[in-house]
Amino acid sequence: MMKPPRAAGRPLLPTSPFGAPPLTPPAEQFAPHDQVTHDKYGLGLVITVQNDGSLIIDFGARRVRITMPCAKLAKL
Repeated sequence: MMKPPRAAGRPLLPTSPFGAPPLTPPAEQFAPHDQVTHDKYGLGLVITVQNDGSLIIDFGARRVRITMPCAKLAKL
């Protein structure tokens, strides 16, 4: 026996007591010489912002290429 098709998503009514779903925050924009912190590598300095959205970051002992978006990276 087949199951009936599921209904499409319901529209959000302005008077709904549940409110709108949370909006995603805008992605952080990085520029050369921005100080950043990374959960694994620690404090670093942005060296280059590449066209594909990746960053080259100098963490002192090493330089790392990190693709964006990266949840472990935050601007200071």
